[in-house]
Amino acid sequence: MNITPVASATHEEVYRVEDADSGLIGFIAIHSTTLGPAAGGLRMRPYDSEEAALTDALRLSEGMTYKNAAAGLRLGGGKAVIMGDPATLKTPALLHAFGRAVDACEGRYWTAEDMGMSPSDMAELAKEARYVAGLADGAFASGDPSPITARGIFNAICRVALHQFGDADLTGRTVSVQGLGNVGWNLCGLLTEAGASLIVTDIDADRVAKAQTTFGAKAVGLDDIYAVAADIFAPCAIGGILNADTIPQLRVKAVAGGANNQLATHADADLLAKRGILYAPDFVANGGGIINVATEVLKIEGRVAWVAKKLVALDETMEAILTEAEKQGVSPAAIAQDVVAKTIKARAA
Repeated sequence: MNITPVASATHEEVYRVEDADSGLIGFIAIHSTTLGPAAGGLRMRPYDSEEAALTDALRLSEGMTYKNAAAGLRLGGGKAVIMGDPATLKTPALLHAFGRAVDACEGRYWTAEDMGMSPSDMAELAKEARYVAGLADGAFASGDPSPITARGIFNAICRVALHQFGDADLTGRTVSVQGLGNVGWNLCGLLTEAGASLIVTDIDADRVAKAQTTFGAKAVGLDDIYAVAADIFAPCAIGGILNADTIPQLRVKAVAGGANNQLATHADADLLAKRGILYAPDFVANGGGIINVATEVLKIEGRVAWVAKKLVALDETMEAILTEAEKQGVSPAAIAQDVVAKTIKARAA
């Protein structure tokens, strides 16, 4: 196996990982360890190129620095990606090889479940790596973080509803959900329980059909989700989907979802604001999962109560960001960035 450093002006450490025997090609990006060991999930996707995979790892790891700081965690930001379709190319040998790469970081990076991965995959990684969280069994095991991630996003949706409609009650509201993976699916369940109607899309047609049956959701095409009339849009798939092409199509009053790096550029936050669309900064809205994972990394006793307390604090942080943004007449994205910068500076002192 080859672990090759990649030069970066923005990150502390970046590595290209390749194992010819298993077919593994991937990247590990450590953005910052200022607050603690870098923590962030492992993603497996059929990237178009190594450049695309590296770019994703760099952006996602930076986002984890913001997310962990916003959640009040003593963790830095990191992320890992593997190139390939997890449905056809993911094997124990590939996971074991990547586990060895994670272990070579000697605790500066902790990995966990993300897109294309599961708790059972984390168990395979843990056969070769000591720095794996999101495990189903063992001391301080935190399991699948998706339900907690979904709960935090649900809280954020209620917050934007309160600010835009004057009431956090979602009864009779329509939420368009992009992506029905573990997080999106759990979110749909919470929204349905709260009385919301759903419009959904996903690349998996079977998953969409199941959502129609399970949640009574209306299904639309992948590219049609942007233009549907709804109260709130919840992106829960890939990043960069809020951009100059999609934002003009939106027919919603707010965006709050689980996808990382939803904004293609910083300017897109202002474009949303100019259209009167309230944006819940993604690295705050989707912080529930890393809170859950942190109990394993930081060896927290009383996991359930600790996570519940942190989710309340995260919700309060979102409320403060939205309130301050409204007061200043700016995008919540700008306020969130400022909050995180001050948090990192204060804790690093």
